[in-house]
Amino acid sequence: MVANTASSTTSSLPSAAETPIRVKLRKFIVSPYVKKYRTWEIILFMLVLYTAWVSPFEFGFLQENNGPFRLADNIVNAFFAVDIVLTFFVAYLDHATYLLVDDPKLIAKRYLTSWFILDIVSTIPSELMLRLLPPDLQSYGIFNMLRLWRLRRVSAMFARWEKDKSLSYFWIRCAKLVSVTIFAVHCGGCFFFLLAAKYPDPKNTWIGIVTEDFHEQSFWISYVTAMYWSITTVSTVGYGDLHPVNTWEKFFNFFFMLFGMGLDAYLIGNMTNLVVHGTTRTRKYRDTIQAASSFARRNQIPERLQEQMISHLSLKFRTDSEGLQQQETMDALPKAIRSSISHYLFFPLVQNVYLFQGVSPDMLFQLVSEMKGEYYPPREDVILQNEGPTDFYILATGTAELIDSRSGSEEIVRVVKKGDLVGELGVLCYRPQLFTVRTRSLCQLLRLNRTAFLSIVQANVGDGTVIANNLLQYFRKQGDDPWMQGLLREIESMMTRGRVDLPLTLSFAVVREDEVLLQQLLRRGLDPNESDDEGRTAMHIAAAKGNEHCVKLLLDYGADPNSRDCEGNVPLWEAILGKHERVAKILAENGGELSAGDMGRCACAAAAQNSVRLLEDMLRWGGDVLAAAENDGGTALHRAVCEGNVAVAEFLVRHGADVDKADAQGWTPRGLADQQSHEEIKALFDGAKGAGSPGAAKPPHPAGPRRFSSEPYIPKPNAGGGTATAASAERQSPDYSNSLIGVLSAANLEVRPAQGSTPPVVASPPRQMGSGGGRRQQRGNLARVTVSCPERGDTAKKLVALPKSMQELQEMAAKKFAVKGKVKVTTKDGALVDDVKLLRDGDHLVVD
Repeated sequence: MVANTASSTTSSLPSAAETPIRVKLRKFIVSPYVKKYRTWEIILFMLVLYTAWVSPFEFGFLQENNGPFRLADNIVNAFFAVDIVLTFFVAYLDHATYLLVDDPKLIAKRYLTSWFILDIVSTIPSELMLRLLPPDLQSYGIFNMLRLWRLRRVSAMFARWEKDKSLSYFWIRCAKLVSVTIFAVHCGGCFFFLLAAKYPDPKNTWIGIVTEDFHEQSFWISYVTAMYWSITTVSTVGYGDLHPVNTWEKFFNFFFMLFGMGLDAYLIGNMTNLVVHGTTRTRKYRDTIQAASSFARRNQIPERLQEQMISHLSLKFRTDSEGLQQQETMDALPKAIRSSISHYLFFPLVQNVYLFQGVSPDMLFQLVSEMKGEYYPPREDVILQNEGPTDFYILATGTAELIDSRSGSEEIVRVVKKGDLVGELGVLCYRPQLFTVRTRSLCQLLRLNRTAFLSIVQANVGDGTVIANNLLQYFRKQGDDPWMQGLLREIESMMTRGRVDLPLTLSFAVVREDEVLLQQLLRRGLDPNESDDEGRTAMHIAAAKGNEHCVKLLLDYGADPNSRDCEGNVPLWEAILGKHERVAKILAENGGELSAGDMGRCACAAAAQNSVRLLEDMLRWGGDVLAAAENDGGTALHRAVCEGNVAVAEFLVRHGADVDKADAQGWTPRGLADQQSHEEIKALFDGAKGAGSPGAAKPPHPAGPRRFSSEPYIPKPNAGGGTATAASAERQSPDYSNSLIGVLSAANLEVRPAQGSTPPVVASPPRQMGSGGGRRQQRGNLARVTVSCPERGDTAKKLVALPKSMQELQEMAAKKFAVKGKVKVTTKDGALVDDVKLLRDGDHLVVD
């Protein structure tokens, strides 16, 4: 089993990056990153330090077993014996996949083929090994030198500490250098003393010429003497009172001096790097400040600009030294991680900016991912007046001021604070920056490049339209500010001159109920009958929303009150659906007629909803709900019978609907009521004036499968309400092509919605039930099938509406034919039916 983790060992990644995910390992398997195991490693590290000192000491100074040292050695060996057993239960990190491996077999195989043998040998007690070794090798300290194998733990521990962000690298590095030096001096002194102790002539040794009876003196005195010789040799300040005498000693000193030279170079090089590392940044800062000051003096730069230069350089040095180099850190990460961090840090701020109100979360995420955080010191210019529009900024912290210097003197126009935008007018309108932006305090600003912003807008044209409207609304809210109002008029004029294929349509203005924008667009020559991809005009939307002012405004500019959308709906029908009496009256007074639309479809929709009120309103406003038929010849009475809506059927019969009028398939309302056993409706028809023979109205069932006209009829767009004309395709690209308006216009020309995508215009408001999509959904469920039961004879056939599920179909069949027990439904050919989705309009089913 392999467990996921975001960690790594010290040999691959810094421990600062070790952020293990809590994963569930196998039973009895320990993670190497848990706190308890880390504590165990520290305990072993301390025991290794003891081993590193005692092993060379015993080898050089002890000729036989010593009670205290033997006890201590055995205790230490016991700890490492426990660690050997524990290692078989510790998961390890696979360096190829960076996943924790917790399979016991793989753990054991890895350990047995690596360090297991050396760990076992170094843990065997010295007393046992003395009995196993030959007599010539039975020296107490020789075997103990094998325990220096444990020093690998010290190296690994220092490597991990050096990369731990919570510890000082300088002091950890110094501790490592000191430890290496002490260990080298300690081993050199122990080995050098062993040469004197084993030499046949004790007086002809380095220590014998000074102390003849050194064998008799305490080994602690001999140890200090040996350490004194070793440290003077390593530091290259000897030889003086102690020096090699015999050949063996000179031979050993030859190699030890070479080792000392390398050790000195290693120590001096590392100490130099540590010292230089602490002073390089300061020296670089001083050189940079000095170079900037010299540059300013040579070019006689004004004092205020000099102060800004020095302040910016000082802030950069301070943020670097204090770990605030945010953008540098972000740039070093993969794009996905950068986007996630930016979303976490900046999304709550950006979504509250006025320009992005109502924008989709997808576009906000794209914008936030492109923003870069920058720090600016107080009194520094972020944007200069009249410079090119390359970026705009959002204040994350601090305050700044907008300064107008066109009059010759600097005038503070406005003070901006956290969450405000600066520089957006230049970017959105592609014009020189209107103001100088100068910080008042230490500020963090989120910078968004103009090119990146417009690229995102091109990919999200609908959201770009929302941004354009938010900009207009923002200026309108400024109220009495003449400068803002003048800028608003200028932008609106630019938008109108730059309009042609701009997605800022009349429908957009009506959806937002922005009468001022609607009037401005109409005044500047927009077609009042322009329609969207579904043929809906601004008049349709205004009528559906019940906005009297927009309806009147559109009528004043020549909008057609009888324009039809792709489903045959007219504005008066939308007003009736929404129960907007005043709007319906206005439309009727200006020539609006229900008969201009698809009355058959509308009447059938009202009958399907069982809405007598809607049928009454249609009659009141001049609609024909009695004889109007759909494409398949079905009337509202046909639909009422199919749905079993008695109230609607009674209303239609009372107003003179023909109960014997046949549709395109030859079915009459009377015949449908008889086939579906609607007794109340049959009684209603029998009592109707002029009712004919019920049997005569029953035509033969049409042969073969068919559909009951479930697809909506889409009429060809007329000249006044077409979705697109040749003239619109030939329109020239607007001016201001580099502005937000130009980008939106170009996107509307070039980007066409792919299959399943959303058109790049503002969506129309949701339609009420019975309009458009609602009718299509209802009509899709009106497929009819013939159901028969052989047990009741061939004449026992029923024409029914196809239910939505098999359970409903079985329950309906059991009720119609009084079948007891489980009902089985098959086709006429004997195939078992297990899903209603397999059935089509006109199928013949058999019930057993």
